[in-house]
Amino acid sequence: MNIVFLIGGLLLILWGANALTDGASSVAKRFNIPDIVIGLTIVAFGTSAPELTVSVSSALKGSADMAIGNVVGSNLFNTLMIVGVTAMVAPIMVTRNTLLKEIPLCILASLALLIFANDSILNGTFENTIGISDGLILLCFFAIFLSYTFAIAGNGQSGNNDNDGEEIKVLPIWKSVLFILGGLAALIGGGSLFVDGASGIARSLGVSESIIGLTLVAGGTSLPELATSVVAALKKNPEMAIGNVVGSNLFNIFFVLGCSASITPLHLAGITNFDLLVLVISAVLLWLFGVFFGKRTITRLEGSILVLCYVAYTATLIYML
Repeated sequence: MNIVFLIGGLLLILWGANALTDGASSVAKRFNIPDIVIGLTIVAFGTSAPELTVSVSSALKGSADMAIGNVVGSNLFNTLMIVGVTAMVAPIMVTRNTLLKEIPLCILASLALLIFANDSILNGTFENTIGISDGLILLCFFAIFLSYTFAIAGNGQSGNNDNDGEEIKVLPIWKSVLFILGGLAALIGGGSLFVDGASGIARSLGVSESIIGLTLVAGGTSLPELATSVVAALKKNPEMAIGNVVGSNLFNIFFVLGCSASITPLHLAGITNFDLLVLVISAVLLWLFGVFFGKRTITRLEGSILVLCYVAYTATLIYML
């Protein structure tokens, strides 16, 4: 039954995110909001809606490890597996702006999470907690990132995160409202089912919720990004993968984790410094590959290395059970 909840919840989340994005994009288009703004806000939110839904649902149900594990695991899956697989399909060109500003911002976000999650070392407390104040700081970072995104969009510098090649359909207003309300309902219901199913599987297998969050939940909620990036590579537009991954990673840490921690403090138990350090190293590795080895190109060899790093990380988690 837990597997049914897990799969059913995931399908509802994916459908809900797609319906909400289509409905909201149609309404925005009807009010003559530029495509680039829609892509940088509504579509970006839509692709990260599964992570937001699962993490907030987990936080409300007291499953802090799953909430944090979902974000950390999703970002690792994005950086190592999605970029790796996409680069194996077609080498990825990285823009100068992404290398100099956006990937370093990803590294900074990962370091901020590492710092916030180490109260016992920094403050001498008995447990590590990402508290409400930490969550509000992350949301402030998100506001700054959003301002930066609109600034580069206004200057015509953004080539990664817009809706190139995708024409936004203007739906009848009743249909747009139906999609928005139905999408929200599916996200909420699907998120609850998914968390219940994942928690039940963790209990039946005797493993911690953090491991389930870092692997099964993270992979499931990252399916939209994986599908988008691989399809873009097959259509000879693999550069979209970097924009999708970087934007999703920043959205996950700053907004998803910021919202979750602002609702209720997240007490860390199963998420360790090993997981958080791997997150930082993965972002640094992506930056190094772009700067030094492939001349602003993630090659097939480098993509293979990223995938192998993810396999090694997952194998280490299983070995440490």
